[in-house]
Amino acid sequence: MIKPDKPANEAERLQALYRYRILDSEREKSFDDLVVIAKALCGTTMGAVTLLDTERQWFKSIQGIDAAENLRSESMCGHAILTPHEIMVVEDALEDVRFHDNPVVVGDPHVRFYAGAPLISSDGLPLGTLCVFDARPQHLDPDKAEALAALSRQVMVVMELRRFALDLQQHMHERADYERLLSEYHDVLLAQNADLAEQSRTDALTGLPNRRAMAVALEEATTPVDGAARAACVALVDIDHFKNINDFQGHATGDRVLAELGVLLRSHFAGHGLAARYGGEEFVALMPGTGLHEAELQCEFLRMAVAELPLGFPVTVSIGVAAHRPGDSIDQTLARADAALYRAKAGGRNRVERAV
Repeated sequence: MIKPDKPANEAERLQALYRYRILDSEREKSFDDLVVIAKALCGTTMGAVTLLDTERQWFKSIQGIDAAENLRSESMCGHAILTPHEIMVVEDALEDVRFHDNPVVVGDPHVRFYAGAPLISSDGLPLGTLCVFDARPQHLDPDKAEALAALSRQVMVVMELRRFALDLQQHMHERADYERLLSEYHDVLLAQNADLAEQSRTDALTGLPNRRAMAVALEEATTPVDGAARAACVALVDIDHFKNINDFQGHATGDRVLAELGVLLRSHFAGHGLAARYGGEEFVALMPGTGLHEAELQCEFLRMAVAELPLGFPVTVSIGVAAHRPGDSIDQTLARADAALYRAKAGGRNRVERAV
């Protein structure tokens, strides 16, 4: 086992950590919730928010095992903070010279996989990590690593808010300090809300808008202006035999197909329209101000482009396209596009069908 070195700026790092007054505090749901999300995102059974004190690793939140702290000299997170602007990923600890004989690897909880995103203070110092780990070796895809880093920033937002709340309690009797801290709290809260709002509108795997964001766009594109109806078409795009790709090529390959299709859809509709991930292997495209014939042609071009994707194996899509009719609801238009998609799949797949 190789013990982690301490950063050159260890004294400043510890001062920054102690300013948060969080060590040995009670568990809080806001931290537990972020660990739950991180575990689900990365598909692990264990996860934690860790903070590195002088000689110990303390857990603000830990799930999957029962522990309050352990030795910093035996911690993987002690190594992770040495590269504070990178996520440290250990796919198989038994094959890593730093950890192959570490007590947490050879003994309970028998850690094999680890990924830790450093928690960076407002002055750029690593305080600990948001980490996920498992008793099985595994691989962390780049998009999941990016999402784990985003969650680690949310942990720091919660820590900042917690520190501001403590400061407010301490300085409430001083009006000037109270107003200053309240303004800072407001700014942090606005930044957090903006970040969470963006995450709530975006699909993490493909980078496309999600179903919720598309619903807003559909409503805006089809709402009459000054009583006049607006032309718009909607297409539902489904990857043919996607289950077979997951079953025979593996879920990692399935995720790569979804991501590549997301890139293609974003570029295909960038000039005029919007594409979103609708759920699973299904996508939806909005083409505002477009007639049905033109929309059908766009979908044919898309279908042919998908077939040319350099994935190493054939991938095709079936598409159902419908024009929005005045007086119809968005759900009715989507239902007509879905019926057309069903006909495309029933007719042999890899084709475009227009709604009646």
